[in-house]
Amino acid sequence: MTTGVQLLLSKLWNRLFMLGVACSLAAQSPTQMHKGLTLMGSRFDITIVHDSKASAEAAIDDAITEIQRIESLISSWSPDSETSKINRNAGIQAVRVSPELFQLIQRSVQISELTQKAFDITYAAMDNLWRFDRPMDAIPSKALIQERVDLVGIDQLVLNPKTYEVFLSQKGMKIGFGAIGKGYAADRAKALLKAQGVPGGIINASGDLSVWGANVSDQPWTIALTHPLKPEKVLGIFDLIDRAVVTSGDYQKYHLIDGEKYSHIIDPRTGYPSKGVISATVFAPKAELADALATALFVLGPAVGIDLIDQLAAVECLIIDEKGTIFSSKNIAIEKD
Repeated sequence: MTTGVQLLLSKLWNRLFMLGVACSLAAQSPTQMHKGLTLMGSRFDITIVHDSKASAEAAIDDAITEIQRIESLISSWSPDSETSKINRNAGIQAVRVSPELFQLIQRSVQISELTQKAFDITYAAMDNLWRFDRPMDAIPSKALIQERVDLVGIDQLVLNPKTYEVFLSQKGMKIGFGAIGKGYAADRAKALLKAQGVPGGIINASGDLSVWGANVSDQPWTIALTHPLKPEKVLGIFDLIDRAVVTSGDYQKYHLIDGEKYSHIIDPRTGYPSKGVISATVFAPKAELADALATALFVLGPAVGIDLIDQLAAVECLIIDEKGTIFSSKNIAIEKD
């Protein structure tokens, strides 16, 4: 009887031990979680790998809070943001801002200089000139366009790195981060999650992707790029490891006026929509840089754009012109036929 009880207890203990091992292994197995929502007026999708569902949910919530913090800093729509304060004081006085915003503006100026001013955060003075959130049946007058162009230019943006003061020298000038802000937010969310020990994930800020680590199967995150004029055609499949990729396109936001297509990407030097390019994809170490460069490539065009990218370390690009011709920087291999 005693032997039988001992045997029964032994079997029970073995089962409990194996169950405990199984639970321990399950607890250690990573989980992959995704959440999509609207932030900064755009669709954000956050996907991460973590050691448990609860920890993944908490980490994603932290990332969302960080993106909301960035929005409150750079939004030109919020009257309480530092950016709005700069714009309200254009032509009046310098505004002292946080080191974080000041450094973002500094980097924006550097990218503007790098791209021959094809990228320029002072383009925001033209915000209400070309409206792509509503129909337009006529283009603005040349006089009005020139009036706004006169308010654009980083040479009219005065920065004091000792006091973190920013001054727009003319009334009516504005800065805006529409062509770099989502990329910056994606980078900041990624940095926060990495600092928390999240081993892998993707921050997709409405097409601005910032990636690190591996997926739940311990494989690199993989993206496929398709031709904007031929959605069934895959241009290339890329494994991303601690990289960012951003695609800008004119096939969703544009106006047709008197049979002519006007892109939503404006050349800040002329005030007119850019022409000739329908898609630009940039691979870079950070989404902030990729975001700004993708916009600049639309303005620069394939020849000048490719030449620029080929001079930058760890940056590659694909450009597709209005005829569907594909151009690529020197270190990208894709199917062009």
